[in-house]
Amino acid sequence: MNNKDVLISNIDKLHTTRMGVIRIKKNLNIETNDVVLWCKDKIIEEHSNIYKEGKNWYITNKGIKITVNSYSYTIITAHKVKEDNKWLK
Repeated sequence: MNNKDVLISNIDKLHTTRMGVIRIKKNLNIETNDVVLWCKDKIIEEHSNIYKEGKNWYITNKGIKITVNSYSYTIITAHKVKEDNKWLK
């Protein structure tokens, strides 16, 4: 099973902290009542790119990058990124 399959098969375990909600909303400039659902939707989109480095999964999709702890399934943060960013894989 590849990393994308592992994360998607455990998508219901995703969660974040109160501070995570505030950080993600601020970083992405989004107005949503459910940050976790918003991130889940981005992760499961067909063209999302999911890769694992160390203890975290990184998901890139349409100019955003979401960081998820691979052990606890905690959404740590999300940022806007440029398409030519070296972190995009």
